[in-house]
Amino acid sequence: MNVEILLDAGDTVGESPVWDEATGQLYWVDIVRKKIRSYHTIEGTQQEWVAPDFPTALAMTENHAGIIVALASGIYVWNGHQDFDLLVKPDPFSDNRLNEGKCDPRGRFWVGSMQTNLNPDGTLKPITTNRGALFRYDGPNLFERLTAHEFGISNTMAWSPDNRYFFCADTIRNLFLRYDYHADEGLISNPVCWRLERLPGAPDGSSIDHDGCFWNAQFGGSCLVRITPEGKIDEMLRLPVTNPTSCTFGGREGKTLFITSARFSLTAEQLSRNPLEGALMAVELKVGGEPEHRFSGL
Repeated sequence: MNVEILLDAGDTVGESPVWDEATGQLYWVDIVRKKIRSYHTIEGTQQEWVAPDFPTALAMTENHAGIIVALASGIYVWNGHQDFDLLVKPDPFSDNRLNEGKCDPRGRFWVGSMQTNLNPDGTLKPITTNRGALFRYDGPNLFERLTAHEFGISNTMAWSPDNRYFFCADTIRNLFLRYDYHADEGLISNPVCWRLERLPGAPDGSSIDHDGCFWNAQFGGSCLVRITPEGKIDEMLRLPVTNPTSCTFGGREGKTLFITSARFSLTAEQLSRNPLEGALMAVELKVGGEPEHRFSGL
């Protein structure tokens, strides 16, 4: 498969790509530089906006009433310009920040937290404890903690096409989790843990295809891996960057997998050897997937 460099984005930590099928645009964030970015795949144009805090995840809304943004401090709705209105701060720990976030098939926004690894200026801060959790936000005054505070870095969120499973990962513990997903209640249960220790990196973001397999970005491993619902590696896609961070399906036929990456943690020597670190990429796959679910709670 041929991996295309769509944009030499230079993202410090590119994350949370979301395809907007209505406009043909891809949105994503650069966490450390506090930017929300977009790229029009037909016109080749790009835009960016500055966020008031570290943006970590995005979700489109069903009624186009803005975009849901997880900032480090809480969940906000963004009007597409400069206004960010607070919806909820789900995590009670003052030294935690939000990280991965996506909507479930019912349009509820799920978000994970972690002990913050960023100083206010964006420099690296050591993680000393596994204190993150998963939360679900349904709408005004409706949010719930779904797990114990046990995640080092909460990552990967994907729901199987048959609504049977929810998948997530913990980057620090280098493991994947498959839960039974209870769509009506918006709850998860019966976690099954996988440690895929022979992989070259650590699990970051993912997107699920029509076969129910999810494509996971291996941070530090220069690849995506396709993982079956049973936890088996089905395929590996090598990438021209060191730190892929996440991916999402989109494009005209839903078979384009867009991939973000990060320059974060790389040395000046590594960056000089590969100036494309932090690029936005795309690859055409035989099996596609749906765009990310939209938020229905506004």
